[in-house]
Amino acid sequence: MHERERHRIILSAVQEKSVVTVQDISELTEASEATIRRDITALHVQGKIRRVRGGAEAVHPPQLGNLAGRPFRVSESVNIDKKRSIARAAVDLCDPGDAIIINGGTTTFQMVHFMAAHRMQVMTNSFAIAEHLVKHSKNTVTVPGGVIYREQSLILSPFDNDAIRNFYARRFFIGAQGVGPHGIMEADAQIIQSEQKLMHQADELVVMVDSSKFNRRSSLILCPLDRVSTIITDEGIPEESVRMIEDAGIRLVIASTISQAKEDSSSVA
Repeated sequence: MHERERHRIILSAVQEKSVVTVQDISELTEASEATIRRDITALHVQGKIRRVRGGAEAVHPPQLGNLAGRPFRVSESVNIDKKRSIARAAVDLCDPGDAIIINGGTTTFQMVHFMAAHRMQVMTNSFAIAEHLVKHSKNTVTVPGGVIYREQSLILSPFDNDAIRNFYARRFFIGAQGVGPHGIMEADAQIIQSEQKLMHQADELVVMVDSSKFNRRSSLILCPLDRVSTIITDEGIPEESVRMIEDAGIRLVIASTISQAKEDSSSVA
C-alpha cells in the first residue's frame, strides 16, 4: 500500500476513534509496525495528528454518537480483491426476481458491481448500496427509515414500525467483524440490533467475510453458527476454520481471488 493511502487511513481512523494503536493501523494497512510508526511521526510533524505512546490521537476529537467499528471509507480499500471476489460469488447465488436483503458494509457493497443486469427486489440499510443500485441498475430498492450514520454509511432505526417488517427475502447477505466457534461477531450493539431485525425477515443467512476475519474476535455475538446457511470467503481461510464450518453443517463457498483479478485486468485492457 502506498504511503499516501496509509496516511489517509490513519487520519480517517483517528477521526473515528480518537485514539488508535500502531497494531490496529498495521492490521488495517497490512504494513509493518515499524512503517506505521514512521507514518505516525510524519503526520505528527505535519500537525495532522498527535503521536502518543503506542499509537496516535486526533488533534480535534470526533463527535460523540458514532458507531463502533471502522468507518466505511477506512475499510473500503482493505483486502479489496478478496472482497470483490466474495461479492461476485454472493451475487451468483441469486436468481432473477429474487427478494434479497443486503446489510451495510464494505464487502457487501462490492455486490453492486455485479448487480447491474439484475432485476431483483432489494432491501438494504446501506446508504451507499442503495444510492449505487438506484443509479446503476434496474433492481427495485427499499430502505428502512432511520438515521444515516455517515461514517459507516448505515441507515439505522430504533423503532419496530419501519419498512423492515413488511419485506421478506430469500437471503440476507451480511459481513462481520469476526467468525469463530461462538458464532458471528460484530463490534456495535446498535448494529447487532438492526441485523437481528433483518435476520427475522429472510429464509437464509449468507455471511461474506475475507479470510482475515477468522482470526479476529469481538465481545459481541450477532448469532450462533447454527443460524448461518452459507459462508463465502477466499482461499486464505485457515484449515481449522474450514473444519469448524463443516462441523457446523454450513455451506462453504471459496471465492477465487485469482479469477477475479484476471477478469478485472481484462476489463481494464
